[in-house]
Amino acid sequence: MASGLALLLVGATGAVGRAVLEQALDRREIRRITAPTRRPLSRRAAKLDNPVLDLGTLTGDEDFWACDAVICTLGTTIRAAGSQAEFARVDRDLPILIGRFAKAAGATRYALNSSLGASATGNFYLRTKAEAEQGIIDLGFAGTTLVRPSLIDAERERARPAEHLGVLFARALKPVIPKKYRVVTPRQIAQALLHGALSREPGVQVVESDAL
Repeated sequence: MASGLALLLVGATGAVGRAVLEQALDRREIRRITAPTRRPLSRRAAKLDNPVLDLGTLTGDEDFWACDAVICTLGTTIRAAGSQAEFARVDRDLPILIGRFAKAAGATRYALNSSLGASATGNFYLRTKAEAEQGIIDLGFAGTTLVRPSLIDAERERARPAEHLGVLFARALKPVIPKKYRVVTPRQIAQALLHGALSREPGVQVVESDAL
């Protein structure tokens, strides 16, 4: 029987997903990384499998679901998505669907990149993030890690003007901003997600931004 962990990484083309991929490739305890994407990754490695498909067409019958752990870094903005319904599909429905399919195939751990302030009583964005978290918790993985970063200081393939402006202010005001609200890097988030995916700690672990 092959030793080492099989990881399913969803969202590998985003800033956080790319950071997870680079760190995962360096981890000896990870024997295989499956990263399904809509367009081929430029990164190549012996232990990286990159199925190319539209995640919106997932059925559960794909041949890559068998894994030990899932890391999901999917995320968009309402502006980029075009509607609240499409935003919810990407940031809530897909992460839950992916968890359901992976758990049915034997996965025992799930690590999700969520958001600072995720709450059932928040605005639409934060409620959707909270609903994604709860949906994954309800799947009953042996271990679930929810990482809730503040603004992410990253180079984006698609511009996010509001986020960029927020990052600039956060950088300038860093000395007086509480740690919980300071910008974080994709590398920091990736470390927390990988720790959750590789950990044997049972139950639900929530990693707030000030712990990154």
